[in-house]
Amino acid sequence: MSDHVPGPTTQTLLASPHLASGIRKATFRLMPMLIILYFVAFLDRTNVGFAEQALEMDRNITAGAYALGAGIFFIGYAIFEIPSNLLLDKFGARFWLARIAITWGIVATAFAFVNGETMFIVLRFLLGVTEAGLFPGVIMFLSQWFPNKRRVQMFALFYLAQPFSQMLGAPLSGGLISFGDQVTPWAGWQVMFFVEGMMAVVAGVAAFFFLVDSPQKAKFLSDAEKLALRQIMEHEDTVKGSDGPRGIGAALLSWKVWYFTVIYFCLQIAVYGTTFYLPQQVSALIGQSVGWQVGLVSAIPWAVGLFACYYVGKHATSIKRRRVWGALFFLVTGSAILVSAWAGANGQSLLGIVAITVAVSAFLSVGPITWSFPTSFLTGAAAATGIGLINSLGNLGGFVAPIMRTGINESIPTDSGAWGVVSLGAFAFLAAVMMWATRFFSAKADALLEENAPAPGH
Repeated sequence: MSDHVPGPTTQTLLASPHLASGIRKATFRLMPMLIILYFVAFLDRTNVGFAEQALEMDRNITAGAYALGAGIFFIGYAIFEIPSNLLLDKFGARFWLARIAITWGIVATAFAFVNGETMFIVLRFLLGVTEAGLFPGVIMFLSQWFPNKRRVQMFALFYLAQPFSQMLGAPLSGGLISFGDQVTPWAGWQVMFFVEGMMAVVAGVAAFFFLVDSPQKAKFLSDAEKLALRQIMEHEDTVKGSDGPRGIGAALLSWKVWYFTVIYFCLQIAVYGTTFYLPQQVSALIGQSVGWQVGLVSAIPWAVGLFACYYVGKHATSIKRRRVWGALFFLVTGSAILVSAWAGANGQSLLGIVAITVAVSAFLSVGPITWSFPTSFLTGAAAATGIGLINSLGNLGGFVAPIMRTGINESIPTDSGAWGVVSLGAFAFLAAVMMWATRFFSAKADALLEENAPAPGH
C-alpha cells in the first residue's frame, strides 16, 4: 500500500475564504492599473486611423505607406516579444511593465513631429519594439496571480481596456484633432499624438508604484491570504507541469502553442483589419469627415462590446463553454464583417453600423476565451516563451490585415472597398473551425483543473 496521503483538490483550495478575499483584494488593486496600461497602449497603436487623411494631406504619406506603417508596428512587436517576456520574468512585472509604458509613450509623442513617409514608418516600427511584451506580460502576470477558474474573468476585465480605449479614445482623438485645428497653432493630428503619447508616460510611472510582482510581496494581503493564493497557484503549476511543455525549447516546439498561434493570428486579422479603418468606414457610412461626429459614432461598437466582453468573461467558467462560445463568436465575427461589407457597398448606413457593432462585440468577447486555453497548460519559462510566441506571431495578423485589405481593394477597386473587408471575414471562419476542433484535444490539465481532481503525484 502507498503511504502517500492524497493532496488537496482544486475544489478544496478554491473553497478557502482566505483565497476569496485575497482574489478580491488583488482584483481591486491590480486590475485598474493593468486596464489603464492597455487602454493607453491600444489607443496609441490605433489612433493613427484618425490621422490617415491629415498625414496624406500635410506630409504626403500615401495609402500604401500608411498601410505599411500601420502594419510594421507588429514586425517590431513580434521580434522583441519573447525577449521582452523573458526579461519581465527576470526583472518582475512592476519594473518591466512600467519601463514598457514609458518608452512607448516617448515614441508615441514623437509622431507629432513626423515629416514624411520614412519617419512615419520608422516610428511605427519603434512603437512596436518599445511596446513589445506588454500584453503577453500581463497575461503571464495574471496567470501567476489568479487561479484557472477566475482567470478568464480577469482576462475579460483586462480586455475591457480595448472597448474603453476605442469608446472613450475615439471621441478623445477626434476631439483633440478638432481642438488642435481650431485653438492651437499646431495641426490637430499633432496635438492628438503628443497628448496621447504623454498619457502612456504618466501611466508607466504610476504602474511602478501600483503593481506588485507576486502575492508573496503584496503588503495589502494578510498572511492567510498569501498562503491561500500560493497553495492554489502551486497546485495548478503542478498540474500544468504534468501536461504541458517544460522549458523554453519545449514551448517553441509544442504543436499546441503553434495551434493557438494560428487562431490568434486569425483573430488579429479581424481586430486590426477593422480597427485601423473604422473611422474611415464610419465616415463613409454617415457621410461626415473624420472628426468629433465620426469619433462619437465610432465609439458605439466599443461601448456595446464592453458589455459583451464582461458578460462572456464572467460566465465562461468551463472548458466546454469556452470552446462552444469561442467557435460561435468567431463565426459571428466573420458573418458580421461580411454584412458590413455588403452594407457599405449598398449605402445601408444603419445596417453597416449595426454589423460593425456585432463584429466588434464578438471579437472582443472571444479574445479572453482564446487566451484561457494556452494558460491552462503553460507554466514557468514555458509560459513566458509560449505566451510570447502566440502573441508575437499572432499579432502579425495586424501587419497582414491592412496590407491585405489595401492590396485587395487596389486589385478589385470599388467605391466602398468591400472586397478588402470581405477578406477579413474569411480568417474568422477559419478560427471558428479550429476553436471547435479543440474538442478533440487530449487535455489532462483541463480535466484536473475543471473537474477538481487531485493533483498528480500525491
